[in-house]
Amino acid sequence: MNPPPPSEAPLGSQRHHEDVAEARPAGIGRTGTGRTSTGRAGTRPAGPPDTAAAARERVRELLLLAGVSLDSITAADALLVTSELVTNAIRHGDGVTSFRADVADDLLLLSIADANPRPPAARTGTVDHPGGYGWPLIQRLAEHVDCRTRPDGKTITTALRLN
Repeated sequence: MNPPPPSEAPLGSQRHHEDVAEARPAGIGRTGTGRTSTGRAGTRPAGPPDTAAAARERVRELLLLAGVSLDSITAADALLVTSELVTNAIRHGDGVTSFRADVADDLLLLSIADANPRPPAARTGTVDHPGGYGWPLIQRLAEHVDCRTRPDGKTITTALRLN
């Protein structure tokens, strides 16, 4: 028996996704039926987001499709992790090479790849070089964080609980 279309499936069984350029990383299962987050039937953005703001907008759409209030702490955490992952890929990874966002089983699954194979490392900011808060925030807010390196870059995958 085929699953019902997304509009007829129970909300908890729906899977929404935004996928650009890269297959789903190993270790996180697929369930439910899929739907793009672009708001336009059957279309997807041309490539990975080139700014943190563009990535946050894609995740905002997914959160709304999943029934998550944008005024919630959950949404704020999800958007913060999205922003930090993309900002780190831009600043330290020579840009975002692929971006994927899914909502499945009450989890927001994010996968961001960049062109730098060096894994992220926590650091302490200084007056001359401020920052160093993003990676520890990502690790604290996400239920799961995985970094897979390749000769031509890395992919960081996170899972954030939405309930």
